[in-house]
Parts: sequence; structure tokens; C-alpha cells
Amino acid sequence: MPQLILSSASPRRIDLLAQIGIVPDAVIPTNIDETPLKNEQPAKLAHRLARAKALALTGYDDAYVLAADTVVAVGHRILPKAESEVDAAYCLDLLSGRSHAVYGGIALRLPDGTLRSRIITTKVSFKRLSSAEKSIYIASKEWEGKAGGYAVQGLAASYIRGINGVYSNIVGLSLFDIALILSQCP
Repeated sequence: MPQLILSSASPRRIDLLAQIGIVPDAVIPTNIDETPLKNEQPAKLAHRLARAKALALTGYDDAYVLAADTVVAVGHRILPKAESEVDAAYCLDLLSGRSHAVYGGIALRLPDGTLRSRIITTKVSFKRLSSAEKSIYIASKEWEGKAGGYAVQGLAASYIRGINGVYSNIVGLSLFDIALILSQCP
């Protein structure tokens, strides 16, 4: 049986896969330029990045290579992966009182070189956040390194009015779609 390599540095993706009994044989993140192309739509960005990550991992031609990317957007405005309190505050200001989309790109490179990929969209509605709620969330540091500046599986869960779509996609990987793709592999 060919190995399964996860091309991701996200511990959340490893934990998600474990929930459905999938343990990668290796975790080997790739380093690609994640800058959006000019006028690139958020869904297309997530799809392109997942595919690029699956293809960038070389030397494992006899393995399945699974890659993913998550993009959070309010309309066509792509939110950053929050690396600072300024980023987190910017994201919270945009998310407050609005709905946004979480786009999950998934790509699986098969040992024969075939690439199977898809984009998953989950809609999320945030309540209007008070200044105190924003301050508390920023102080929590849960936003660090998170696309869109929040973690749905933490304190931000109390800010979410509704979700339309796959919950695990917001965390970092649609388990339904991964299971479906893998079930269709030889």
C-alpha cells in the first residue's frame, strides 16, 4: 500500500485526520508563495494553493500526497493569516456583524501523478462584537497563525451565530471531502 504524506504544517489538520482514523505516514510541509495573484478570487486562491502544495512535494512519486489550504474572505476581500494583534483586530473588525466564507482547498496527488482536487465553501455568520469581546479575544492569542484571525474551535465559537456547510472545513480540512476523495482512490 502506498504511503500517505500530509503536505501541511498545521497540527489541526493532523488532529482532524485522526478523528476519522487517518494517520499520515509522514508530515512534510512545503514552502510555497501564498501571495494571491492579481484579482484572484478567494475560492480560486485556496484551490490553487492546495494544488501547488501537493505538486511541490518532490521525491515521493510512489506515495499519496495530501495538501490543503484555507482562505477566509468577506466578500472578495481575503483576510490574512493573523500574525500580529494588528492583524487579529483587522480581521475581527471585518468579521463583526457579518457573514463570511471559509474556502478550503484540498488536493490529493496519487502515485500515478494524477491530481484530484476540490474546493469546499462554508459560510459563517458572526454576531456584532463589542470592543470588550474583541479585546478579550485578542488577549487570548487564539488567533495566532489562523486564517481570518480566529479559531472556530475556541473562544470564537461564542461569536458565531450560524454555520452553513462543513464545520471541519472551518477548522482546516473538510473531513467529509477527504474521506470521499480517499474512498475513490485505487
